[in-house]
Amino acid sequence: MSQQTLTKNAIETKGLGKRYRSFWALKDCSINVPKGSVSALVGPNGAGKTTLLKLLVSLSNPSDGSATVLNQSPSQKPEYISGIGYLAQEIPMYARLNAKEHIAMGQHLNDNWDSELATKRLKELSIPLDRPVGKLSGGQRAQVALGLALAKKPKLLLLDEPVAALDPLARVDFLKSLAHAVTDAEGELTVVMSSHLLADLERVSDHLIILASGETQLCDDVEHVLKTHKLLVGKRQNAVNDDKYTVIQQSHTARESTMLVRLEDIKYHDERWHIRDVDLEEIVLAYMGQKRDLADTMAAKGGTQ
Repeated sequence: MSQQTLTKNAIETKGLGKRYRSFWALKDCSINVPKGSVSALVGPNGAGKTTLLKLLVSLSNPSDGSATVLNQSPSQKPEYISGIGYLAQEIPMYARLNAKEHIAMGQHLNDNWDSELATKRLKELSIPLDRPVGKLSGGQRAQVALGLALAKKPKLLLLDEPVAALDPLARVDFLKSLAHAVTDAEGELTVVMSSHLLADLERVSDHLIILASGETQLCDDVEHVLKTHKLLVGKRQNAVNDDKYTVIQQSHTARESTMLVRLEDIKYHDERWHIRDVDLEEIVLAYMGQKRDLADTMAAKGGTQ
């Protein structure tokens, strides 16, 4: 592996998969996550998001393929675990312990722990350090959990649906805190955050991973995704892939065809089509809809995917 590759990506997976008996929770997952990026990991329930994160943090072993994380293979070795912060969906903490006690515990368990950083962050957010976390609001508990994850001073932070149970204001506060942490790290912190809430992810993300049915649908820079995906609207005609674009989703009326496509050339022009921009949510939903339509077709034919 070249030195350039070592410094370019925080995460690289090739054909990564996890199988439970005959069921593949994740299959043939190949992604690259640039160092210093904030990557949105999106997909429907059962898409394989949590499975992928657990493989990256070495809470599960792959059935197929490989992963390189921070230039290492995932393992339970201290030198690997020390570089990764992980916040699970259920935000596990001890309900009877307060934030100060959680911080002290982290200091005891981690060599590179920064108690001062965690304490300062929580004080700035006016979160009581001496109140049991079980008696804090959902938003406050999420902020404590994020503070603990950042106190580890990780190079990679993996967040599994961290704002799913929060109200809109608490979600905004959490994402602001995350954005500030990324800025303060000056390119030394890479974040992968899964969520169903696309509008929230757009606030902080510059990279996008789409999973559906356990498989990777897209992995790319957000700006490039927006430039290369367009909506084509024109007279009714059969939609086919060609060397100029790939059809992601299509719909037809008696007189009109509408296609969301991925362009091979962002300068593409064809007088048959009105070309319109699309937002990130439309793109994500199109990829997820494409996979669902394929599954429905296979089921109708009596096949399996």
